[in-house]
Amino acid sequence: MQTSTLPETETEMISLQKSFVVDERGQRLSVLLDIETYRRLLEELEELETLRAYDAAKACGDEAIPFEQAVAEIEQIRR
Repeated sequence: MQTSTLPETETEMISLQKSFVVDERGQRLSVLLDIETYRRLLEELEELETLRAYDAAKACGDEAIPFEQAVAEIEQIRR
């Protein structure tokens, strides 16, 4: 089993315990993670997705609107 680290926050690191499933030639086919590591990785990915969406929204230069107005507009579109 190999151990490496992934950033949990800017100041913390998480330990990543992983095992590999290999074929008869020793080629890695998949990775096995403990459930807690998997959940933490999902949380990190969700946070990264949020940050990327924020950066994209900020870069597009559109005018900002209040949250309530945005929700109302989305609800109108869904009807």
